Amino acid sequence: MSSVELATYPGLDERVSVLRLGETVDAVFVRTARFDVLVDTLDTPETCRAALDLVAVEADRPLIVVNSHMDWDHFWGNAAVAGRSAIIAHANAAVRFKDAGVREVLRRKSSEDSRFADVELCAPTMTFTDRVRLEGGDLTLELLHTPGHTPDHVAVWIPELRTCLAVDAVERPIPKVWSDDPEDLRSLVSSLRLIESLEARHVVLAHGHTDSPSVAGRNLRYFETLARRVGELGRAVPVAEGSDLPNGLELSDIVDGISELSEPMRRFYDRFHRANLRATIRSVHGAGSR
Repeated sequence: MSSVELATYPGLDERVSVLRLGETVDAVFVRTARFDVLVDTLDTPETCRAALDLVAVEADRPLIVVNSHMDWDHFWGNAAVAGRSAIIAHANAAVRFKDAGVREVLRRKSSEDSRFADVELCAPTMTFTDRVRLEGGDLTLELLHTPGHTPDHVAVWIPELRTCLAVDAVERPIPKVWSDDPEDLRSLVSSLRLIESLEARHVVLAHGHTDSPSVAGRNLRYFETLARRVGELGRAVPVAEGSDLPNGLELSDIVDGISELSEPMRRFYDRFHRANLRATIRSVHGAGSR
């Protein structure tokens, strides 16, 4: 089991701390003049409590929690802050929280790993639909609805620091679209464009261990290249896991550095790529394509 540790990036403001759970996920803690903000509670309450200990959260300081989205590695630690903090998320998070699939993931992971056995799922306590501003005095945190990876995804923009906490909307090497519905693909591309338009100095990711603002642009170029090559192919192709893809459509044909990843990570991101490819094929060749 990985333990959580503090991390940062060159030039990142000292009021912003990255809470790194090994290769699993990064959460972010922001200290403002008026209150503290925790963006995501990691994968268990125990991990979340350890993370808060690392940043020396004071019991008498207000703490606001943001759930970026209802994926297990981002909100299963909510029970550690329930009752002491407002937990803010997009309105679609409340819908996802009620879905039986969320509990099925917990059941499955609990059967595989005992550290999830005592996880209690706690829902957000406040929701919004478009964007909301948290006025911290010295810093402003703007919560932006950035769907596409999931319907409820939220990124955080800190304009005073030109820092975007992009969470899973941007990922290195590639993000994953929510479904093969072309609308989800359009939403993800729009979210990437929004984040790129911020012209941030730091774009902090939940996966990929980087704050490079260039990653959003690279993600956009990936989807643009995918759409162009699918269009040039002129037909739908099978993209099931393990099937051969046409020349030019393998992940390594489109994104540099894939060969440098470990074999498990190459398989992981190949699944992302095939999901993105299915959505692209439906977008280019029609809703009947699979």
